[in-house]
Amino acid sequence: MALVTGGARRIGAAVAEALHEAGAAVAVHYRGSAAAAEALVARLNARRDASALALQADLLDTPALPRLVAQVADAFGGLDVLVNNASSFYPTPVGTITEQHWDELVGSNLKAPLFLAQAAAPWLRQRGGLIVNLVDVHARRPMARHPVYCAAKAGLEMLTYSLALELGPEVRVNGVAPGAILWPEAGVGEAEKTATLAGIPLRRTGTPQDIAACVLYLAGPGAYVNGQVIAVDGGRHLGF
Repeated sequence: MALVTGGARRIGAAVAEALHEAGAAVAVHYRGSAAAAEALVARLNARRDASALALQADLLDTPALPRLVAQVADAFGGLDVLVNNASSFYPTPVGTITEQHWDELVGSNLKAPLFLAQAAAPWLRQRGGLIVNLVDVHARRPMARHPVYCAAKAGLEMLTYSLALELGPEVRVNGVAPGAILWPEAGVGEAEKTATLAGIPLRRTGTPQDIAACVLYLAGPGAYVNGQVIAVDGGRHLGF
């Protein structure tokens, strides 16, 4: 039984599909992508009846987070895996940063994962469960014009280590740090794409399925991996 936040589209959808294919019942959380979430859940349930559901929640509404976790546990009879994938991402150059930017970026990338983990911990402890946080290579290497986002992801990396210490031995906590997997939906110029690829030893982008495969490893064969953040970035972290 798994909960994937931001699971309707992009990397989150790939993770939800992979967990489902591996045999898990999957709750697909979404905020505004109702059509995509319902379509994904319909596909999953067509493969295995009553094995997936879509749940709407605004992760910035902290009091609603325990309710989201409880909905999943009630529907599936427990919870084995929490994947904190949902994320806000946009530039905040110094001089333009507002408190709303801080609340949104830190709220989605750090605060919500913390409070979801706290709410999920009792259920995960019962089943020897796992938390996977989707971090970012830019948690360690800053991205120009994105100081708030980078700081939030750096906080999420440290939260991963802290939760692994706090929640053991019953619950494992790890992170996956994607590199260039999907270009931002707002668009990227060709020059920026070329420069990004030049900084990746493999000279190519990854795929959402690469991230999903790492999550599956942590949920299966990687049963002794704990308190780690694994870069899935084609080696981008080596240089920039």
